[in-house]
Amino acid sequence: MQPSLALQDDQEHLPSLLATDAKELSYQLQQHQAKIFPPLSQKTIRTFSPAEAAAFIGIGEGYLRQVAADGHGPDPLANGRRLYSATDMDRIRRVLDERNGTPKYVPARRTGEKLQIISVMNFKGGSGKTTTAAHLAQFMALRGYRVLAVDLDPQASLSALFGHQPEFDVGEGETIYGAIRYEEPRPIADIVRATYTPNLHLIPGNLELMEFEHETPKAMASGTAETMFFARIGEVLTEIESLYDVVVIDCPPQLGFLTMSALCAATSVLITVHPQMLDVMSMSQFLTMTSELMSVVEKAGGRTSYDWMRYLVTRFEPNDGPQSQMTGFMRAIFGNRMLHNAMVKSTAVADAGVTKQTLYEVERSQFTRGTYDRALESLNLVNGEIEAHIRSTWGRK
Repeated sequence: MQPSLALQDDQEHLPSLLATDAKELSYQLQQHQAKIFPPLSQKTIRTFSPAEAAAFIGIGEGYLRQVAADGHGPDPLANGRRLYSATDMDRIRRVLDERNGTPKYVPARRTGEKLQIISVMNFKGGSGKTTTAAHLAQFMALRGYRVLAVDLDPQASLSALFGHQPEFDVGEGETIYGAIRYEEPRPIADIVRATYTPNLHLIPGNLELMEFEHETPKAMASGTAETMFFARIGEVLTEIESLYDVVVIDCPPQLGFLTMSALCAATSVLITVHPQMLDVMSMSQFLTMTSELMSVVEKAGGRTSYDWMRYLVTRFEPNDGPQSQMTGFMRAIFGNRMLHNAMVKSTAVADAGVTKQTLYEVERSQFTRGTYDRALESLNLVNGEIEAHIRSTWGRK
């Protein structure tokens, strides 16, 4: 006798439970968001000390004081100190280049230098992928580059970090799906948003990105797509190529059509990995699947050659013996394909994320000084190393 399909009294209807929980969670998140950032408030990037500003500009702190004293910096505070905004740093870069007569401090692309598109990816969640992408995009903007961050993950954590809550702030067709969909695509320029960080723009994400995974097989089966799925992101980015120096794409944590399109659009690839055995084993499977899929895409005409590809160790705990051993194990295998610097695990990064902020936004005074300084040093070393790869690709020192 077949068991009854009717729900027993002690059974729970999963779709109804999930829908109810999702609705309540969304409401409570909205209330939490309102407490952290009231409706009329806007996120802002903090000001920077002379030492920080000098490092971002690329000059000595003494020289910065001289430039500020000449009238090109912010007004001093009551205590005589100066704090520099991102706009102040941009202005000083232009002043220095005008003085020198050469484009040294404004780092924008020059004739013959191609747009750098970096896809940040991993198959396994929890590898620090979004944290890496967010801090890299913001660091490059603070260094003076024109940056576009693209949130390709339907969970849209990158968007939330940059002040765009996916449930409330991102409407239909306002993700990159609006520009790459097969029917009635929008111009990509219509969906790019400014952020509170000068030089940094965003294409946000939300759940509608999953539509690309559903629609692509239908388009392939019907043969109606003018452009193959793997070429669509790269194609739309060419429409706004002249506006940016660097594009950072936060890929979803799975090997779907979106990720493959991001890989084919990329000029460089950054793979994040947490140095623990299960994560590394998972990455082994991820690399095998990626290689096989990319071979198929290559035969269909997709781009599969890159300026550079690097592995980045994330959430690294230097005093953890097994993690150090695993990192050494990977360095022995991958050699110079691993970044020299690792992203150190820090409560400062995690605590900043609670209020949906990056470490470049929170005030140092909110943390134990040593904890904050170690975390920021780690971030700057990693991002500086990636910047060096970008500049090397352009043929700069």
